[in-house]
Parts: sequence; structure tokens; C-alpha cells
Amino acid sequence: MMPLNLADAGEENIIKKVGGSPDVKKHLEDLGFVPGGSVTLVTTNGGNVIVNVKDSRIAISSEMAMKIMV
Repeated sequence: MMPLNLADAGEENIIKKVGGSPDVKKHLEDLGFVPGGSVTLVTTNGGNVIVNVKDSRIAISSEMAMKIMV
């Protein structure tokens, strides 16, 4: 298990766990980051991470990506 921002770009990963405070966890789950779901890291861009999740492209901070374990 590793944080999402350490995953290889272009590789599809399965989300194992979403951490953080209850508010952060809820926010990430509302965006589609749920355990068992798939996520693909597109690129890292100056502290932000761009991912494909649930047929959407989303940019999240590197700090948020550290809370998503794949």
C-alpha cells in the first residue's frame, strides 16, 4: 500500500483506504475516491496531482493525495 501521489502515471490503481479527518474523508469520497474504486494518476504538476476517477479528471493537492492509499 502506498499514497496515490507515489503511484506511476498512467497506471490504474485500486483505492485501498481513504484517510484524514472525517470532513476530508467525506469530501474525497464525494469526489469518487472510495475504497475498492479505481483511480489513475495522470500527472503531477507543481504540488497538484491530476487523476482520473469515475470517468472524471480531477486535480487535488499533493497533501490530499497522500491521504488516498492504493
